Amino acid sequence: MASLLQLQAVSFSSSSCSLHKTLTAQAPNYGVHSRISSFHFSFLRPKSLTPFPNVKLLKTTVTAAARDDTSSFQPSLKPRLKNGEALYGIFLLSFSPTLAEIAGLAGYDFAVVDMEHGHGGISDALPCLHALAATSTAAIIRLPESSASWAKKALDLGPQGIMFPMIDDAKSAHEAVSYCRFPPSGIRGSAHPLVRASDYGTNAGYISTYEENLLIMCQVESEAAVKNIDEIAAVDGIDCIQMGPLDLSASMGYLWDPGHKKVRAAMDEAEKSVLGSGKAYLSGFVMPHDGATALRQRGYHMVSGAAA
Repeated sequence: MASLLQLQAVSFSSSSCSLHKTLTAQAPNYGVHSRISSFHFSFLRPKSLTPFPNVKLLKTTVTAAARDDTSSFQPSLKPRLKNGEALYGIFLLSFSPTLAEIAGLAGYDFAVVDMEHGHGGISDALPCLHALAATSTAAIIRLPESSASWAKKALDLGPQGIMFPMIDDAKSAHEAVSYCRFPPSGIRGSAHPLVRASDYGTNAGYISTYEENLLIMCQVESEAAVKNIDEIAAVDGIDCIQMGPLDLSASMGYLWDPGHKKVRAAMDEAEKSVLGSGKAYLSGFVMPHDGATALRQRGYHMVSGAAA
C-alpha cells in the first residue's frame, strides 16, 4: 500500500470516472485546477510535513488490478486444507488488535475472533480483522449463536471462515449453510456492493467466488451432536467440524473433567466418523490432557493451541 510520502499523485481508475468529470465541470466553483488529469490534489502533497526534504516523492497509481493482486498474496484456508496442509491457530477473546497483530506476526495460520465467549461484538471484531489482514493471517469469526442475523453481520466483514456453535443435527447444519449463501441457495441478506467482504464493491468477482473461498465450520459439542455426527458431516457445504470437548464433557455430566474416559471415548467416536466421511475436515483445541502432537496424529487438520 502507498505510504503518506507516496500520495503526491494518486490516480483512481474506473470507479472514479464520474467524480472526476463532476469535479472538472465544477472547477471554477471549487477552485480545482481546470486541467485535472489524475486527481493531483494539492492537499495530498505533504511537502511541508516531509521529514526527509531531499527524498523525491513517488507517484503512485492505484488500480483495480493492483487491489485484486493483493488478495492473492496468501492462499485462503480452503485451498491450503485441500493441499493437505496442517494449520495451526489461536483464539482471540480479548478483541485486542495489538494481540491479533502479534498473533499474525508470530506465524499462526489463522486466528479465531471469538464472539461466543469473548466480550466483543461486530464493531470490536473489525479492528482485529484489520490487524490480521496486515500480517496476511486468515481470520475466522466464531458466532455467539447460530442465527441468520449474526452470520450476515459477520460475513459482511469478510472473514475467511465462520464458525457456528452448538450444531446438534443435520437440520441445524443445513440452516448454518443457508445463512452463508445468497438466494436462491440460501437466505443471506445481500449488501455485497457496500461491505468489506467485497472490498466495498471493488471486487467484481466476489459473487462468483465467495462460496469456494469461505470455510464453514460447525461445532460438535454435545452428546446429541456426537450421535448425529455422520449426518452433520455429510451436509453439503459443511467444510469443517470443530470439536468442543468442554461443552461435550458438560453435556455428559463431567463439567470439571473433560479428560474423563467416557468423554474421550465420545471424542474418539466423533473423530473417526468425521475422518471416515471423507467430506469434512477436523478441527480441535489443545487441552492439558490432549496436546497438539496427539491431535495431529489422530488426523486433525486444524489445531488451535492458545487463547489471547
